Amino acid sequence: MEAVVPHEITAELTQILANLVLGDNKIRSNAEQAVNDRLAQTPDLYLLALAQFSIGADTEVMRSFSLVLLRRLLFRAAPGQHTREGRLTLYDQLPAHALTTLERLLLHSLSHEPLDAVRRKAVDTVCDVATNSMSRGRPWHALQAQTFTMTQTGEAGFRECAYRLFAGCPNLVMDLQTDAVLTVFRKGLQDQQSVEVRLAALRASVSYLTASDQRQLSQSLSLLYPMLDTLPSLPNIHLKSFLSSLTPLCSSHPNLFAPHMNALLSFLRGLIMPSVDSGPTPTVAKPFPGTSSSFTFPPGGSDSRTADGSDEATEDEDKESVRKAALEFMVSLTEAKPTLAKRSEGWTAAMVRASLEGMGELPEDTLDSWLEADPSDDAQDENYPHVYEQSIDRVACALGGKAVLPPAFQYIPSMLADYDWRLRHAGLMAIAAIAEGTSKVMQMELGKVVDLVTPMFKDAHPRVRYAACHCVGQLCTDLEEIIQDRYHEQLFAALIPALAAPEPRVHSHAAAALINFCEGVERDTLVPYLDPIVERLLKMLNPGAEDGKVVKGYVQEQAITTLAMVADASETTFAKHYTSIMPLLLNVLRNANSSDHYKLRAKAMECAGLIAMAVGRNVFRTDANTLIELLIKIQNSPVDPSDTMLPNFLIATWAKICQALGTEFEPFLPVVMPPLLNAASAKADVSIYDDEEDVGEAREGWETISMDGQIVGIRTSTIDEKCQAFDTLVVYCATLGGRFAPYLTQSLELSLPALKFYFHDGVREAASRLIPLLFTCGKQSGTLTSQMVAASFLQLVQSIRAETDPSFLSSLYRALADGLRVVGIPALTPDLQAALIEATKHQLQTFADKRKRRAESPEDDREELALLEEVEEFALEDMEKLLKMLDGQHPLLVAISSVRDLGFNQWDSEDERDSDG
Repeated sequence: MEAVVPHEITAELTQILANLVLGDNKIRSNAEQAVNDRLAQTPDLYLLALAQFSIGADTEVMRSFSLVLLRRLLFRAAPGQHTREGRLTLYDQLPAHALTTLERLLLHSLSHEPLDAVRRKAVDTVCDVATNSMSRGRPWHALQAQTFTMTQTGEAGFRECAYRLFAGCPNLVMDLQTDAVLTVFRKGLQDQQSVEVRLAALRASVSYLTASDQRQLSQSLSLLYPMLDTLPSLPNIHLKSFLSSLTPLCSSHPNLFAPHMNALLSFLRGLIMPSVDSGPTPTVAKPFPGTSSSFTFPPGGSDSRTADGSDEATEDEDKESVRKAALEFMVSLTEAKPTLAKRSEGWTAAMVRASLEGMGELPEDTLDSWLEADPSDDAQDENYPHVYEQSIDRVACALGGKAVLPPAFQYIPSMLADYDWRLRHAGLMAIAAIAEGTSKVMQMELGKVVDLVTPMFKDAHPRVRYAACHCVGQLCTDLEEIIQDRYHEQLFAALIPALAAPEPRVHSHAAAALINFCEGVERDTLVPYLDPIVERLLKMLNPGAEDGKVVKGYVQEQAITTLAMVADASETTFAKHYTSIMPLLLNVLRNANSSDHYKLRAKAMECAGLIAMAVGRNVFRTDANTLIELLIKIQNSPVDPSDTMLPNFLIATWAKICQALGTEFEPFLPVVMPPLLNAASAKADVSIYDDEEDVGEAREGWETISMDGQIVGIRTSTIDEKCQAFDTLVVYCATLGGRFAPYLTQSLELSLPALKFYFHDGVREAASRLIPLLFTCGKQSGTLTSQMVAASFLQLVQSIRAETDPSFLSSLYRALADGLRVVGIPALTPDLQAALIEATKHQLQTFADKRKRRAESPEDDREELALLEEVEEFALEDMEKLLKMLDGQHPLLVAISSVRDLGFNQWDSEDERDSDG
């Protein structure tokens, strides 16, 4: 192909690209600067030169690299180029003739590139260009024609790339006749020569169906047959990719699979379980009985490997990958459309059994390493069957107790009685995993569950006892207050001795389970057990010289955390243990200054603050100054960037001390307020990424969201600290009242704009609570001005008008009502009242429109939509209360009733939900 840019440009670019791939950082950095300089001066020349290089470069590496670089550069933001619609990219700066040339070069690369690997890079770049050009109203008819031509070629590699193009840019076919599109896709799905072509055609079909409107979908139902027919004949090495490619369609369009549920179950059950027949009744010795291929330990038997084991190992890995992919397919479809699973006999039972089997497949010889490991590493433990545990959890949350508990407890009791510790462990972890989703039904049989679990605390194997602690902790969370109220005697009888277990991991986890227990326990229930709990926790924290063992750091951290929660739950009764514990905590705060003790120090702060709140100012007063001096010293020490816990814990501990001391905390405000106001005023630390590939380079502690068509990275530590700061301002203002007056103006100036801090809901919620508290502070101290009130009400009314989240809308109405209770109705001027009424009319109209649209939704979707209406109901209630404050006969009260009548709130309980099938 003839050159489209001068030879000297090509030569210079060749050198720049060669330098970019070198390992020398300085040379590479200079090359990157050279690219940026050239693109700033003549972007069209260098982008075209890059496209030309992707055709003419001698090596596969350089052709691939030029295509990848071209893709990244084309849609990178052009320096300083923005419009009302958003940022401009280098692509947007190219003149029409340059775009035409670029498209011609890329098509040439597609049709003439001899190597599959490079051609796939060309496909990626072409898809990006096509998608972006079409979104800008520039069709690419030549690409459409060439892609259809490539599906007819005799070379499999080109046919594969054609379907890759359809998958990456479904807009190429969305405006064509449905029958013509389906004919081309069927041909690819039935390609006899190449698995890769069939896989690419499957992905193209998924993209097409996902992007189709309702009319196109109704005409494309027959495509599911050849799509699913690609699966049965595949070897394991390819089957995983096919299943994974189909799974997104389960989530986006589950109804497409409704006619195929029986066939899918018949096929998938053989992949997720060794045996497809139900087999004989489970027994204690064999909870998963069946044929010789049914569930046994160790999986596969001792003679399942070849001499060197390599081929068998690879085959086993492929089989396991397929097993997980098949289960993920079934679980995703279940989550997207629970009624499909409920109505398909055997579907739920297969998922539950497969999950239980997978959960039992732990390596046998890892006990020593497990005992020595830090529990925080568990999430990264590659040997633990996380996938299966998460699957049964997701199934339980999707289907509820009536569907999941019977098949689960067909196996769990015999698992808990099995000789193999891995099955006992799996049974306990399974109960913990399904508790959340099945809690409303499980509570009816909770006594039987407790009777199954508590004996396991005496198991001979440490990991089973650990699982028992985990199970009880999870049950205490998911059946909070119910299990504590009914079965506290049995649970304490199991948990308290476990605090003295010989293994640090077990007694530490027992302490962790106690935290969950304390969060839902009444004080009077806890008090009789307080002494033995505190005694054992203190021994975990400070075992004494006679043990001769160094206490592991995570054990100390857990003991301190649990002591804090026990103190919080037992309130003033904890005072008898105060003198035993507070000196230990103060000692930690004095000495735990090295980096490996940062977490321990943070936990000690939290514990000291909670104990101070529990025992009250009269008991705490003797140590208050000592604790405050230590916190001031820590606060004024040089900041170590690696100590990410300190800022939040320090702010939170000051808040607890304020609550403990009450008005006596006022003298310390000059110490705590400057850093607090600084944290509350922090701006969101945001990065804009050019494309998804850059996201992988994001630093730890950052999260990404999609906003206005861009990928935005947000530093979570900054906004979490901001939220903590606002929560603490609420505590200070509520506790100190008028004594907080010196900081009234600054706090109000921070709170009003924070109502629109969309990066963190917690900041907005705290700001809405703070505003009426600041009114009270100002009224008590005589420092509240009419300007402050008017500015606050104006901001609240404007926020009400613009708010789209019904949950926070409720908070805004409450804030306005609470503020009016402090300053009086006349403070809301006629203009503000008129604006409030208009904002309320707007919100009522929005709610009405949403509810009318929901009324047309399919019956199966109404459970989820009813939950949305439940949130809206809270907003309507707070809206109603505010209007009644203004006028008990306000005309909009009728409008609120009318909006309520448009709702269909059904399925108020899991029982009603499950009655559907």
